Amino acid sequence: MHPIYRLLHPHFRYTMEINARARQSLVNAGGIIESCFWPGKGLAVEDETAEHALRLTTVADPVRKTIYVKHYYPDAEQVRSDEELKEWWNEVKNIGHGDKKNEPWWPDLKTQDDLIGVVTTIAWVASGHHAAVSFGQYGYGGYFPNRPTTSRIKMPVEEPTEDQLKEFYEEPEKTMLKTFPSKKQATKVMLTLDLLSAHSPDEEYLGENPEASWAHEPVIYAAYERFKGKLQYLEGVIDERNLNVSLKNRAGAGVVKYELLKPIFEPGVTGMGVPYSVSI
Repeated sequence: MHPIYRLLHPHFRYTMEINARARQSLVNAGGIIESCFWPGKGLAVEDETAEHALRLTTVADPVRKTIYVKHYYPDAEQVRSDEELKEWWNEVKNIGHGDKKNEPWWPDLKTQDDLIGVVTTIAWVASGHHAAVSFGQYGYGGYFPNRPTTSRIKMPVEEPTEDQLKEFYEEPEKTMLKTFPSKKQATKVMLTLDLLSAHSPDEEYLGENPEASWAHEPVIYAAYERFKGKLQYLEGVIDERNLNVSLKNRAGAGVVKYELLKPIFEPGVTGMGVPYSVSI
C-alpha cells in the first residue's frame, strides 16, 4: 500500500458519506441552510492590506508530517519520480479542482517540503480545523439569541421609517424579537447544531489507532509516539490558558472555557475532541 495513502487514509474516514448527506439535507435547495441561515450581502469587502499568510498553530504543529515523508522520500528526486504520487496530485489539481487548476498558489509537488506541506494541510483541515469550527456550534449557538443564524427584518436604523423608528424607540425589545428566527427556524437550527456538534460512538481521535504496519517500522512508530506526547502537551497548554485570569477571553465570570482542541474525549456533544477526519 502506498505510504501516503496509509498516512492520509484516517483523515478521509466518512468523508464521502458526510458530503452526500450534507448535499441531501443541509445545503440542498430549500434545505436547512437556505431556510434558516442568512449570510446576507455586503458583509465582506476586498481589502488588499488583509493578512493571509497565516502560520498553522496548536494542533497543526504536532500534525506536521516531516519525519514520515522524509523516511519514505529521502530526497526530492524520490518525490519527482513517484508516478502514483504524480497521478494523485494531477487528479487533485486538475479534476477535483478543475475550476482552480490554473491558480498560481498550487504547490508543484517536486520536493519533500512540497509534499510535507500538502499532507499537513490535508490532515490539519480534516482534523484540527474542522474540530475548531464544528464541535462548538451547539455550545455557542444552541441558545439562538446568543448567535442567531438569520434576521427576519432589518433593524429600522438601516432603512428607517417614521413608524418603525417610533416603535423601536418605545419598545426596542419588540423590534429585536422580530429580527430573531421564527420558532420553527430556531428549532431546526438547534437540532442541526446539536447534530453537527456531536461525536459518534465510534469516533477515532488524533493519537488513537495507529496504522498497524507502523509497529514494524521503528522510525515511524517513534515519531508517532512523539506525536502523541505533543498532543498531551497541547492539552496541558489549553488547561493552563483557561486558568490564566489575565486572559479575559479564557477565564472569568461568564466566560466559556476554550476546549475545542483538546484531542480526545467522549461521544456526544462535549465541546472538545479532535477526530482524524470530518466526521459527525
